[in-house]
Amino acid sequence: MHRSIIGRVLLVGAWMLTGTVVWGQQATSTTSGKRVSIDLAATYASEQAQKSPGGCCFWLQGGGLDAVATLRSGWGIAAAINGEHASNVMPSVDLNTISFLAGPRYTYTTRISHAGTQKQRDLQVYGEWLLGSAHGYNGMIPTTSGIQTSDNVFAFQVGGGFNLTLSKHFGLRLLQVDYVRTTFPNETTNTQDDLSLASGVSYHFGKR
Repeated sequence: MHRSIIGRVLLVGAWMLTGTVVWGQQATSTTSGKRVSIDLAATYASEQAQKSPGGCCFWLQGGGLDAVATLRSGWGIAAAINGEHASNVMPSVDLNTISFLAGPRYTYTTRISHAGTQKQRDLQVYGEWLLGSAHGYNGMIPTTSGIQTSDNVFAFQVGGGFNLTLSKHFGLRLLQVDYVRTTFPNETTNTQDDLSLASGVSYHFGKR
């Protein structure tokens, strides 16, 4: 049962990422005079969370994949899958989460000179607002009907980051900072307000 739920979550997330890329490719071929940029990124993420509101914190470790189709205007549609784990959140209790989110992203691109040379690279600065769902599993989640080992809840993240191009196709996700809110039951506010930090690599489709 557990593997079946995780499989469905990953399948939906994969469809979201694939749909973003396909939409961008179709928009490229059908939108006259408007170039669409397609970018994928794989990141390592660390998310600070609280055991209880106002209580001490712990860090979830994991990673994510995201895709964005961006118009020449800078506006685009992004989709992301994130998976994270924390050990011994409470004695002998771990926490695992998978989230899949989608929403608008705005990207501003500028050119910067490479140190000591005349070569220039693109620096992208972006901001986004993504909505979706988070799945918690292999943990202890208090609900009105008792303790559960898994649950699906609403989630959103707001933030932004920086991408630096290294070549025609490859680049670095220098830093991404997000405020992440989930609504897992916790016998108090039933909300979690986390800070996520991520970095990684990116791949660009088509001409820059």
